[in-house]
Amino acid sequence: MKTIRFKSFTSGSCGNCYFLGIFEEEACEAGILIDAGFSPRRLKKELAREGLCFEDFSAMLVTHDHNDHIRSLGSYCKHLHVPIWTPPELARALTHHFITGDYYPACRHELAEGWNEIVPGRIRAQYFAVPHDASCTFGYAVLLDGYKFVIMTDIGRMVPQALSFAKQADTVVIESNYDLEMLRNGPYPKVLQDRICGGHGHLSNVECAEALRDFAHPGLRNVFLCHLSEHNNTPELAYETNAAVLHSSYAETEGRIPRLCPLPRMTPSPFFIL
Repeated sequence: MKTIRFKSFTSGSCGNCYFLGIFEEEACEAGILIDAGFSPRRLKKELAREGLCFEDFSAMLVTHDHNDHIRSLGSYCKHLHVPIWTPPELARALTHHFITGDYYPACRHELAEGWNEIVPGRIRAQYFAVPHDASCTFGYAVLLDGYKFVIMTDIGRMVPQALSFAKQADTVVIESNYDLEMLRNGPYPKVLQDRICGGHGHLSNVECAEALRDFAHPGLRNVFLCHLSEHNNTPELAYETNAAVLHSSYAETEGRIPRLCPLPRMTPSPFFIL
């Protein structure tokens, strides 16, 4: 039986890396990585726990050039030589980045506007820009044999194109970074607080819930909350804030409520069958 599966290896300021693939029974037929904030050595061990290996993914997407998303990208380029797909603006930034500059050009693949075939015949991807204080930041819509997956992380505020893709998705991975009260009463200096909640930093639990209310639709199956702050949030707060909206949205139509799950920050998640 064919399934679409998703796994987070790490999600937060400590690092970000996700696996997404098409499986037939227990065999991965086509897979990709999203972001490279997790070392190849650790990735090899975690894949092995699932009966997988490096050959089970054949492309990578990168959201932006902050260290927690590209920390190990140079190593992936040097040792694995898989195509690294990004929009042209991000490709230019990575070409000159001190972490990726030496090895990235040989793996550089630029996405055109619209749908791009990144795993021939099986997986396509389309990008959309989101506001964040990197050189440029993107979310992705991914089609896996017709299954619609959307990821948006490090997004300072919701934007119409992101909502448009999420309204059509089977699964959405969306940032729910901070609780505003915890942020304002926490250990961060005010300048950093203002950076986080200023529209080009991160999405709060409440802002995430408001977006969820806007894109909830009958075909939505899964919502994963990513990039939770260590100091300004808890999985329980993120879940409760978003679950209240989710249950309210689907109670009105008596529809099936999608699975809602905060992703762990520093440890791998289970392999989710989507």
